[in-house]
Amino acid sequence: MTPFRILAATLALLFGLQAMPAMAQAQAQTQGSGDPVYSIQNPPAFAMMGDLLIARPFLIIATVAGAGLFLVSLPFTALGGGIGDAGKALVVDPAKAAFVRCLGCTGEGFTKGD
Repeated sequence: MTPFRILAATLALLFGLQAMPAMAQAQAQTQGSGDPVYSIQNPPAFAMMGDLLIARPFLIIATVAGAGLFLVSLPFTALGGGIGDAGKALVVDPAKAAFVRCLGCTGEGFTKGD
């Protein structure tokens, strides 16, 4: 192989590798994060502050109140066979919204294993 061909192949490889981050960024902008498990959100600062100061305390209160209601309704839900559904609706869903969701996001942010 001649030195010119080696130089040409090296330059072609280097220019091709330099274009890859730009192609990946363009793909990420059009298709989201690329990982189907995560949904990436970029909330503004005022949404984060409102979530931290208003929504999270109410969600924590809802989780504690839901746990109390779940315990009170446990004999009746056991007779009806809906313990799992009641626990998910009264305790798990508010807890996931309070502790798993990213700050300021409207969705959970993590969609695997509902």
